[in-house]
Amino acid sequence: MARLQYYNNKYVRTKVTVKDYENINQSLRRLKKKVQESGKLEALRKKEFYMKPTTERKRAKGVAISRYKKKLAKESLPHLNRKF
Repeated sequence: MARLQYYNNKYVRTKVTVKDYENINQSLRRLKKKVQESGKLEALRKKEFYMKPTTERKRAKGVAISRYKKKLAKESLPHLNRKF
């Protein structure tokens, strides 16, 4: 979970200064990378809608089950009926 950054009880924004020799696309790429590393966007999307605790647990359990099934399928032996 992302932590919010505070300095003297004020929220610190993610900033990127555009350098003279730098293309705007490069600075946008740096900004996107900083936002993703900070986890602010993920936290915002998570808080966008309220999800009941039971629904959250069900969703997490379903994701875990699918991850486990995928792992088992990857580790299992190949099918013998496969044509080479």
